[in-house]
Amino acid sequence: MSKAEKTKQHIIEKTATLFNTKGYISTSLSDITQATGLTKGSIYGNFENKDEVAIEVYKYNAGLLGKTLSRSFGDEYVTSLDKLHAFAAFYRKNWKFVFANGGCPLMNAATEADDSFPALKAQVKRSFEQWLTKISDVIDDGQRKGEIDKKVNAEQYASLFIMLIEGGILLSKTMGDQSFLNHALDKVSDMIDHELNILPS
Repeated sequence: MSKAEKTKQHIIEKTATLFNTKGYISTSLSDITQATGLTKGSIYGNFENKDEVAIEVYKYNAGLLGKTLSRSFGDEYVTSLDKLHAFAAFYRKNWKFVFANGGCPLMNAATEADDSFPALKAQVKRSFEQWLTKISDVIDDGQRKGEIDKKVNAEQYASLFIMLIEGGILLSKTMGDQSFLNHALDKVSDMIDHELNILPS
C-alpha cells in the first residue's frame, strides 16, 4: 500500500464512526481534520471534496457490516434455517456495538441522503440490493434442499426480514429501549420456524 493509499485509509477509518453518528451531510471538513489530525490540504490532497470522503466512508461502514453479516451465512451453519437464525442472532448479540457506532449505516445513510445526496443514495440502494440477494439466496438454497417451503417467495421474506430488523433498530435507538428490536427479532425467528421451516422439529 502506497503512502497516499495509507493516508486515504487512515482518513476513512478515523472518520467512520463520526460520519455514521453525526451524519454524512452534517459532518464538516473541520470535524474530519479534528478526527484525523490532518490538515484540510491533506484531506483535499487525497479526496476531491467532502462528498467523496462521505461516499468512501459509507462504503467502508457498509462493508464492515456486510462482512460480519456474511459470517451468519457461512459453512459453520449446516442448514439454511440455521443460517437465517444466525443472521437474526447477530443483531441480538451485537446491538450494543451497532448502537454505540451510530446505528445501522445503511439505514442512517438512506434516511439522510434521500434526494439531497443522490450519489450516496445510489450506494445505499446497492447495499440493500446486495443484502436482499444474500438472504433470498439462502432461502432459495433451503427450498432446493427441501428445508424451506417451496411455496414461499424468497424475495418477499428477505424484504420482510430487513424491514422488521431496520424498523426495530430505528425504534430502539430512538426510544432508548432494546425491547423494540427484540420484538422484531422474535417475529423474524417465528417466521423462520413456522412459515419457512418444513423440517420436523
